[in-house]
Amino acid sequence: MQDFLLRERQGVISDRLRLNGRVLATELALEFGVSEDTVRRDLREMAAAGLCERVYGGALPISPAHGSLTQRIGFAVDRKQALARAATQQIAAGSTVFFDAGSTNLAIANALPDELALTAATNAPAIAAALIDKPSVNVILIGGMVDRQTGGSLGAKALRDMEQISPDLCILGACGVDLEAGITVFGFEDAEFKRYAASRSKKVLVAATSEKFGTAAPYSILPVAHCECLVVEHDADPAILADYRARGCRTVVAEKTN
Repeated sequence: MQDFLLRERQGVISDRLRLNGRVLATELALEFGVSEDTVRRDLREMAAAGLCERVYGGALPISPAHGSLTQRIGFAVDRKQALARAATQQIAAGSTVFFDAGSTNLAIANALPDELALTAATNAPAIAAALIDKPSVNVILIGGMVDRQTGGSLGAKALRDMEQISPDLCILGACGVDLEAGITVFGFEDAEFKRYAASRSKKVLVAATSEKFGTAAPYSILPVAHCECLVVEHDADPAILADYRARGCRTVVAEKTN
């Protein structure tokens, strides 16, 4: 009977996550008539099974941003190009910009106008290859072991290389974006590198497709308050965007795709 009740509770929690986008342990405990410790145990088990992501006070849906860089490049191409066009408008001529690894950031690199002069650093070989074709861009490639999942160099060598650069803008890759959980990713080493790159930069920009919002991955990079600019799709909820602005995060809405 106890096992049945456990499965029943977890089924309800999964339904709530799909419907509401998050669950709170206090509310679930009242609904189920059990202790908050019991609900937290349920959430821990679900998180271990990859069914949700634990956050303070409850849980969020797990980010959909799985797969290798090659797989992610082929997903939502038109939407990422729209984000990229909006993001390039935030890049100042003559600035030093760090392009973090990621499929949306690769789209931003491809969308840079040929006449925009800047110095670009990146830990992603694919982004470096795109930038090298831009006649007005000087390219710095951050080295080290390339992680196949992220498509970027991570680890000690990448951190040492990043130590020599102080970008005006960090274009940060993200797997999940949430008001409470902040900017999150799936990889421990990836999160470590991203945190350091962000800390070296004057400003941080994140461009993210809609399905990443209100989701989380296991490793935190930074709170949304530390993200100066958030580039979102045309159908982003204005009320939610107002909440991000209230945290100090400027929002830029991309044009609607055809």
